Amino acid sequence: MSAAIDILHPGRPKRVLLVASNPAVSPVTGWPVGFWWAELTHPWWEFTERGYRVDIASPDGGALVGDSWSDPRDPSGYSAHDLISLGFITSPSHAALVERSAALVDVVPADYDAIFLVGGQGPMVTFMEDPRLHRLVADFHATGKPTAVVCHATAVLLRARDAAGELIVSGRTWTGFADSEEDYADAFVGRPLQPFRIEQEARQLSGTNFIVQGRFRAHAVRDGNLITGQQQYSGAAAARLVVEALGV
Repeated sequence: MSAAIDILHPGRPKRVLLVASNPAVSPVTGWPVGFWWAELTHPWWEFTERGYRVDIASPDGGALVGDSWSDPRDPSGYSAHDLISLGFITSPSHAALVERSAALVDVVPADYDAIFLVGGQGPMVTFMEDPRLHRLVADFHATGKPTAVVCHATAVLLRARDAAGELIVSGRTWTGFADSEEDYADAFVGRPLQPFRIEQEARQLSGTNFIVQGRFRAHAVRDGNLITGQQQYSGAAAARLVVEALGV
């Protein structure tokens, strides 16, 4: 594998920061929630296969926990098809990476060429109102670096604003978890799962263009340096748009 070299810093591979949710408890169900495995492992694969260096961080740092349904070993069988995540989880050296995520306070944004926010049920609790994440996303976006957000992590885009006070998504086309997908998930479980819905909230914003495609189909959108993915099947597609934006 040949490393993707930064032409401004010869010999240094491109670096991407993956940011995932710390463990939390859903205010709706009372269940433990966290990040979605495929939205971490599939982008990880896309980036590392190109020689990028990938680091994992979370708002508070420390051990992270994946949503149970996103674990291919879960008795529900919901993600039994996800062999990439299964390989990551069962590899001791890879699994250890989510046991020691860096805290955002220790992250130096200038060290990274792009940022990628991982979705899951956790971000619905931990991302939307976190000013640390708002600043991080705004800083990356302001410097023109690829800023990728997928699935329920797009909750942060409902709040994150630039230095002028404008929403980052103002004047942009973007995507996130669709109402049709929330309907499916609620029906699968037999009860409402989320405290709010991304699509419903996004469509109440003025001056932005929120779009979705078919239910659980890979769908990622690039508008300038803002890259968004609709759900767990869109992580790899969003990662490839980051690669495209980086040019190597």
